[in-house]
Amino acid sequence: MSPWLLKEVRDLLVTPLSILLRRSLDEGVVPDDWKIANVYPIFKKGVKSQISNYRPVSLTSQVSKVIESVLRDAIVSHLETNELIQDSQHGFRKGRSCLTNLLVFLDKVTGYIDEGYMVDIIYLDFAKAFDKVQHQRLLDKLLGHGIYGKVFRWIEPWPSNRCQRVCIQGKFSDWIPVISGVPQGSVLGPILFLIFINDMDKDLGSHIIKFADDSDTKVFCGISEVQDCEILQKDLASLQKWTEDWLMQFNVEKCKVMHIGRHNPEFRYTLLDKQLETVNEEKDLGVLISDDLKPSAHCIHSYTKANRMLGLINRTFSIKQPSILLRLYKSLVRPHLEYCSPAWSPKYVKDKELLERVQHRFTRLFKELRELDYTERLQRLGLWTVEERRNRADIIEVYKIVNGMSTLPASTFF
Repeated sequence: MSPWLLKEVRDLLVTPLSILLRRSLDEGVVPDDWKIANVYPIFKKGVKSQISNYRPVSLTSQVSKVIESVLRDAIVSHLETNELIQDSQHGFRKGRSCLTNLLVFLDKVTGYIDEGYMVDIIYLDFAKAFDKVQHQRLLDKLLGHGIYGKVFRWIEPWPSNRCQRVCIQGKFSDWIPVISGVPQGSVLGPILFLIFINDMDKDLGSHIIKFADDSDTKVFCGISEVQDCEILQKDLASLQKWTEDWLMQFNVEKCKVMHIGRHNPEFRYTLLDKQLETVNEEKDLGVLISDDLKPSAHCIHSYTKANRMLGLINRTFSIKQPSILLRLYKSLVRPHLEYCSPAWSPKYVKDKELLERVQHRFTRLFKELRELDYTERLQRLGLWTVEERRNRADIIEVYKIVNGMSTLPASTFF
């Protein structure tokens, strides 16, 4: 049943649905048709013929998602009120985001550099993380986090005895049983996964910053001598043991090392008896981080993506109406230039001019404005410069931190 249909007939369904959901929660019974899922492969990047380049998204019952939302809110309230989730986790949490992850990370790294240390960063990646969560171990983690009663009794049968099939261009595979994991397209799945990996950074001697199961989980520390590198290697061994204890697995091929600092010893780190690849640049939550900590590489990356999208719009739409093109520009082009900008806002003129060039090109799409200078074109279209937009984003983030709208403590940055 589609979400659109549910919304249209909500006045008729609200009473029987509320009775159904209440009985399901009271009796701890999850209907079988809430446990089936259509899995759609979403292409990520790389070669389209390789299965590993697709993300499987499970589409489950819309009615089930209603009660999942209620339970999720109750679980999150319990976890946050009792401060049970590690502070290193920034994914799927209120007041946390990709931006807060990057701000905390870069603040610590640049702090080390200012104090004269070098820094080694290890980017970790789980292999099919959501699919490898073992059900009984997940239930043990829930009990360990103080989740009992009706909520636990309802969740207990929810991940088990599930079935799924793959859907591609209207064709369906056979139904197959799901023996592990939490549905990636569900409402409850992400918070259950956070609980499952919550203790992975216990007793580590280095810093760790996580974002759900993403490859942008980072372990890093300041380096002044080789002994510091050995501490980081010991932490890698501890994380490897954690994955073995909880039947998870790192994708070693995607785990990378970045060495920062002129006199960095460039220690060779290993994971699962394999040496990790050393990189000079790594995409961290969509932002390109370089070993010189300068944003120039990311500015070029953002400019390229935004310029390519602008070219696509220019070729596709022959009628250049301002109302249409402005909407397309603001929704498809400008986000590439502004994403997480408080974490990487450039200071070099060449980088600022490069990013501004995209909007300069956009304003010249209108024939009646081409003879005007850039400032007048912006006034006619009601736009700010890209640099002004970045300054605005900085001010908004400062306001959130200072006024408690973000979970980042103001004393950390100010």
